[in-house]
Amino acid sequence: MNFDFTSLLYRFTSAVEAGDGRALSDLFTPDGVYDDTFYGVFVGRAAIIDMLENRFWSDAEAFQWDMCEPVFDSVRDLGYSRWVFSYSSTMEGSSGKRVVFSGMSQFSLRDGLIVSYREVFSAGLALVQLEMAPARIDKILQRLLEKHKKDPEWSQHLRFGEE
Repeated sequence: MNFDFTSLLYRFTSAVEAGDGRALSDLFTPDGVYDDTFYGVFVGRAAIIDMLENRFWSDAEAFQWDMCEPVFDSVRDLGYSRWVFSYSSTMEGSSGKRVVFSGMSQFSLRDGLIVSYREVFSAGLALVQLEMAPARIDKILQRLLEKHKKDPEWSQHLRFGEE
């Protein structure tokens, strides 16, 4: 299959930047999964539209997302890219603050469509830029930690030295 992963990344980031939920969801399989660090897991095109239009664009505006150094493994249908992401907050208490952070994304594909999207970045960097109260930051990071502890890939690491 002659697949242009860079083109997919461009359409993906452009849809997010424009707040176009339909354009974003059309890049996914009908049962595609978008696993967002802050908002959680969204399954299916309708849920992905809702996530972008009613979560992302409810809490922020002026998104910019630059994908860097993309890599695509056509045998496994897996793509990875390093990125820099930014937005201006519209949330109460942090409205107008510009938030910038970088991370990595993994795209699992089938027939040129995204089956699952997941990302890794330091959520704490974003939260500190929003000047959230330390107790709120702690609560959010504790919730993220609990989510990771349920990840099967973490289990052997959490048990290390207990055997």
